[in-house]
Amino acid sequence: MIQVVTPLAVTLMTDSEPSVLPPRLTPDRQFPPYSYVTGRFPHPTRDPAGHSFGHAPLAPPPIDPESWQPSRDYLFACDLFNYGYYWESHEVWESLWQACGRNGPTADFLKGLIKLAAAGVKAREGRATGVKRHATRAAELFSLVQAAIGRSNFLGLDLDWLISMAKTLESDFVLPPPSDASVQIVFAFRLLPRLSGTA
Repeated sequence: MIQVVTPLAVTLMTDSEPSVLPPRLTPDRQFPPYSYVTGRFPHPTRDPAGHSFGHAPLAPPPIDPESWQPSRDYLFACDLFNYGYYWESHEVWESLWQACGRNGPTADFLKGLIKLAAAGVKAREGRATGVKRHATRAAELFSLVQAAIGRSNFLGLDLDWLISMAKTLESDFVLPPPSDASVQIVFAFRLLPRLSGTA
């Protein structure tokens, strides 16, 4: 199934996936013309033909877990993930992970999201073992965060649900057929932070 999402065509993996993509959290930020997959597209920052070559991103401020909603980078990374830009979402979440010092519950949570994005990259590459490995680590990280903070909601997402999604990828994920599409959504779930409240 092909769904046109201006300005790109996004390939959805199966007909069981939602036919309508969620509204953008950051509609003012443009998506790149392709989602990077090793060997299929130019490396975004190292190749002169890459979609972000010569554009050094600004270091984002760290996320305040009690007031995360203003973090446009966090929300944009969720948009990127939801629309099949797994490598790009990984990069944004990694910059936020570095900004918060790479330690503590917020860092572990971001590292879990990074691992989910890495699983998406491996799915696009056709590497089932990589999907499972990254999903396993994501579930472990989300469990660590839940134990550390003593609640299920963090940065607008439900940790029980994230753990369940990661474990499903670990045990039941089936690789999509190979595709040369510029963007391909390979997961049936979306990351939709609840923008009301502070959890």
